[in-house]
Amino acid sequence: MNVVHSFDPIVGPGATTLILGSMPGVASLAAQQYYAHPRNAFWPIMGTLFGAGPELLYDERVESLRNHGVAVWDVLRLCTREGSLDSAIVESSIETNDFEDFFAENPGVGRVFFNGAKAAESYRRYVAKGLQLPHVEFTRLPSTSPAHASLDLATKTQEWSSALRPGPASGSAG
Repeated sequence: MNVVHSFDPIVGPGATTLILGSMPGVASLAAQQYYAHPRNAFWPIMGTLFGAGPELLYDERVESLRNHGVAVWDVLRLCTREGSLDSAIVESSIETNDFEDFFAENPGVGRVFFNGAKAAESYRRYVAKGLQLPHVEFTRLPSTSPAHASLDLATKTQEWSSALRPGPASGSAG
């Protein structure tokens, strides 16, 4: 089993939207980049929504998200896991990122989107009870992971696009 650590958040001044994953996979950890697996749909979807597609250099994608008020982070700060699958995370090893500080430093964030069920479940289970964020709306979206193959790219893009339109989000973390 390997102890894995998440990355610092992608966040810029004026962030209004936070996208939360669970924990970077093996390809992302090796590249030291969010969503680095070539079959992960995250960057193609961000390309459609914010011009932050995989054809750009990673730093350019990150800057595009920041310019659109989009932050990216993971719920987990560290955990023990073999491989990349969320199902391989050892629950007793989970430590979460510091969301109290994140929201205090980024008070404009009013929408949080979970990239898949594990991110939403982990946030609800380990983080939500300790925070009072009545102004923040939470929505779970389909995972962009290639392991979540029940939806094709077009369907994932449509669901993400519908949710991330400017304005209030709807939905819940559950």
